[in-house]
Amino acid sequence: MAEQTVLVSIDVGTTKVCVLIGEVSRAGGIDIIGFGRAPSDGLRKGVVIDIDRTVQSVATAVEAAERLSGFKVRSAFVGISGNHIGSQNSRGMVAVSGHRRDVAREDTLRAIDAARAVSMPNTREILHVIPRGYVVDGQEGVRDPIGMTAVRLEVETHIVTASQSGVQNLTKCIQRAGVEIDELVLAPLATAEAVLSDEDRELGVALVDIGGDTTDLAVFHDGSIAHAATIPMGGKSITSDLGIVLRVTPEVAEALKLKHGNALPGDVDPDEVVQITSIGEELAHGVTRRTVAQIIEARLKDVFEAVQQEVAAAGATNRLQAGVVLTGGGSMLNGINRAGRDQLGMSARVVGPQNLGGLTDQVSTPPYAAASGLLLWGAKNWTLDEDHDGNRSLEGLSGRLGKLFKGLMP
Repeated sequence: MAEQTVLVSIDVGTTKVCVLIGEVSRAGGIDIIGFGRAPSDGLRKGVVIDIDRTVQSVATAVEAAERLSGFKVRSAFVGISGNHIGSQNSRGMVAVSGHRRDVAREDTLRAIDAARAVSMPNTREILHVIPRGYVVDGQEGVRDPIGMTAVRLEVETHIVTASQSGVQNLTKCIQRAGVEIDELVLAPLATAEAVLSDEDRELGVALVDIGGDTTDLAVFHDGSIAHAATIPMGGKSITSDLGIVLRVTPEVAEALKLKHGNALPGDVDPDEVVQITSIGEELAHGVTRRTVAQIIEARLKDVFEAVQQEVAAAGATNRLQAGVVLTGGGSMLNGINRAGRDQLGMSARVVGPQNLGGLTDQVSTPPYAAASGLLLWGAKNWTLDEDHDGNRSLEGLSGRLGKLFKGLMP
């Protein structure tokens, strides 16, 4: 591209807000030039419950990213998740227009628009309508029908919906922090851009992003998304269990989980003891690391059982040749990949963001997967828009990007 193209992403989570600023390379990759992070306590289960606190967290993270990059953020791609998210498959059909009956881009757009006509409550709205494949005169498995001769065109889509109140409250928080929204993107859909390969999607894979209060799941096979869900358990659930069983504060429980935790009790020396101080007691006492691991294992079993149920609901049992990809802050536990493999009966691996340049030493870990994916989503989809619209000039694209930044800060 003729001018510098810079994008911004905001991942608003239950425990943290991440802001990334990235420059798009000619190859479509992202060079990170700024990042910011702030604690978040204004959400619960992925849904805003305190607007003022969420606004403050977003503003703090944005300011940190601005200081590092030297840019003033004006708008961003924002991730959305939570237990209000829903998804379903839908099919649309149209007659091919034009004298020669050649499928044009307008025909695919009409078919996709027809697929949008699904019944849903007026309290919900559509976030994404994602084409999964086309059927041309009864011939299934067509990826790109443009240019093919046909009478009837059908499209199989995956529709992602959200509650209007959930969307409006998150939008309000971002805007009150002084940032406009370029696009609200389903978080696991964006995360997939950072941690999954094209081969993973073709072979079939379950993306499991373990956050603070929730675990986001997206199932892919045959190259596209087939199912998305949010499981109301995450890393904070493990911390809470440790706090309740061992009678320690959340801060002590979190430190215990991160420093001494393991998802596989059998890997831990049964005689190794950690000193803790329970609430209301003055003297420390010992607890074995195996006991800690057993508490962690019990909660992870619940999480993986829920993942298994969602995979079955997607009709993808025994279809995921690429197994499970674990990411997010909750995937940093020792042994979690083998615990997932043992319980789900398929390969499992922990993956951080890929295809990034620049300040990668700071953001190449699983907790930054969603924020990184939002940048890659933005770069990919704007590039696709440019390719599909021959009337868009570079100046027009630069004008669209211009609202992202006011310019270099003094």
